[in-house]
Amino acid sequence: MKHARLSALRVALAAIVAAGLSSAAVVQAQVKVGVLVSATGPTAQVGIPQRNTVPLLPTRIGDLSVEYTTLDDASDTTASVTAAKKLIAEQNIDVLIGPPGTPNAMGVLPFIAEAGVPMLSPTGGAIVVLPMTEQKKWVFKTTQNDDIIAEALIGHMVKVGVKTVALFGTNDPYGENWHKVFSAMAEPKGLKVVASEKFNRTDTSATGQGLRVIASKPDAVLITAPGGPSVLPQVTLYDQGYRGRMYQTHGAALPDFLRLGGKKVEGTVLAASLMLVLPEIADSNPSKKIATDYIAAYEKINGSKPATFGANVFDAGLLLQRTVPIAAAKAKPGTREFRVALRDALENVKDLVGTQGVYNMTPDDHSGFDQRGRVLITVKDGNWTLLK
Repeated sequence: MKHARLSALRVALAAIVAAGLSSAAVVQAQVKVGVLVSATGPTAQVGIPQRNTVPLLPTRIGDLSVEYTTLDDASDTTASVTAAKKLIAEQNIDVLIGPPGTPNAMGVLPFIAEAGVPMLSPTGGAIVVLPMTEQKKWVFKTTQNDDIIAEALIGHMVKVGVKTVALFGTNDPYGENWHKVFSAMAEPKGLKVVASEKFNRTDTSATGQGLRVIASKPDAVLITAPGGPSVLPQVTLYDQGYRGRMYQTHGAALPDFLRLGGKKVEGTVLAASLMLVLPEIADSNPSKKIATDYIAAYEKINGSKPATFGANVFDAGLLLQRTVPIAAAKAKPGTREFRVALRDALENVKDLVGTQGVYNMTPDDHSGFDQRGRVLITVKDGNWTLLK
């Protein structure tokens, strides 16, 4: 009887040890995702909806659990780099989502590439993925590239008879890349850039720049700035008496643009995500249902509707759902082999419907959006309205 009890005890202990080893294996197999947001500072209007979207991301993909570690870089490039290094060294992350600011993403890029960690970048500037380099092959963008947005804006300008355009943008990679892309695409269409003024995201005044823009007598002005800073140049020009046509990039696609700009941004034209005018979008659009479901889920936990920037993070989750099982079939999470396999899988994503368009990635295109990734929108009576 005594031997029987000892035997049973040994079996029980063996089961406990096996269970412990099994639990450890589950922990080791866990996919670790770092998230960098700019929930404070001048880019907060972009970062807050992105931070608030993280609880909606998948916590299990196939047989793997997914753990998220979210850090706020306060819209500061140096803080982004410090946080990214911390996530790589201390958390051994398999993938990074963020940061949102183009300067922040460019600052982080070399360290992500060196560590071999794929980055899902919810930032506006196409410079993070173009032109393609050995470093940028680790970055995948969950927003529309500048040329897709510029194409729509230029098409509208030509249609309404605009001949001369002044650019008024942020003095950073976002504004600089927009100047480069827009100028190159505008000239063949008969549009002449007659002025190019810059301001800093933290500026509270742009009086001098506004006066110089007006002095160039443009038919239209294109503001190239992300988030809250997109309001300052337009309000400045309005207060100085400019009444020409006003255009914005997808960087202005947030509720605070309407709230802060008020009547001074009435009539603005921008090309951006269908999310801004979802009720006006046809049910046949492949992104409408998933965007509707995302908005409802976000509103349920946050009590308000998200800016489109939050959807950029939600789409990152969709990309992970598609690619993590492919990478896991080749290597275990937490290893360089897994991260390489994940990068390769992301580069081969095809026909993935997201909240703002359809992703088709290639070795040369790490954004993957086509014309389905944007619509022309105007501000009418203080609201976003589909431009028909």
